[in-house]
Amino acid sequence: MDQTALTSELSLSSKFGKKGRQKRAVKTFFQAILYLSPALILFITFVFIPLIRSFEISAYITDPIGRLAKFVGLMNYERLFQTTTFMNSFSRTLMFVLYTVPTTILISLGLALLGDLQLKGISVFRMIFSISIAISGATASLMFLYIYHPTVGVNYLLNLVGIHNLTWLVSHKTALLSVALTTVWLQIGLNTVILLAARQTIPEELFESAMIDGANSWNKFLHITLPMLSSTFFFLMVVDMLAAFQTFTPIHVMTKGGPLDSTNLLVYSIYREFYFNGKYGFAASQAIMLFFIMLLLTILQFVFVERKVHYE
Repeated sequence: MDQTALTSELSLSSKFGKKGRQKRAVKTFFQAILYLSPALILFITFVFIPLIRSFEISAYITDPIGRLAKFVGLMNYERLFQTTTFMNSFSRTLMFVLYTVPTTILISLGLALLGDLQLKGISVFRMIFSISIAISGATASLMFLYIYHPTVGVNYLLNLVGIHNLTWLVSHKTALLSVALTTVWLQIGLNTVILLAARQTIPEELFESAMIDGANSWNKFLHITLPMLSSTFFFLMVVDMLAAFQTFTPIHVMTKGGPLDSTNLLVYSIYREFYFNGKYGFAASQAIMLFFIMLLLTILQFVFVERKVHYE
């Protein structure tokens, strides 16, 4: 009898204990939702609902004030590949990404390594290269408009050494590169700070051990610094690529997509089709295509690049 009663008590205790854990789990879940609710509300309002709305609009032809007029299914997506505008914008955007992302990361790496040197006044150097973090895209674009001016700025200095008539933003051959340089300058500050912080987390014992083994500076950089920074490189590559695909402000301030559509990147093409041409469905289909392009490239980076990342 005593053993039966003890077994019954243990069974009841286990049952009530399980219910208690379930209640605590439910309570913890709703507490988490409560804490996350401000971010969730913002995400649903400004990201999820507009995304669903874009899918809907892309399947319609709209009237001049944006009301859905006629369901056309995938016709807007078919038109994307039948017009030269989208393909030109897509190719220009890929070129822009190739111009900006590797250049930004390489320059930032060099500045981060210089900023890690233990020299007198190095804090001033760190402040100088990180100043672009505090400057908005519009302000930087106006600064570079002055720098690229045909008669002042950098052209004035080039004229002194006999180099004349560099049309930075006027020629379709150099406009995209000129805007890319502006974007690189804007991104360098934040990238350098992130790489510098990552470099300072590498244990100095690794470098001391390598020095004892006879490794020179290049070997230490190649076999210690680069592998230990690989996770940071991967993060910056993904973030900078997404930022490059969404570049708008320098284009809008400096070139308005010209000359000859040479800087008409995908985001600016969407802006022009929506606000100036009134083709809301066509603009929405471009936005959806841009979303899937960015998603696909991000997935490819996680599949093929992340496996080479060293996280320890």
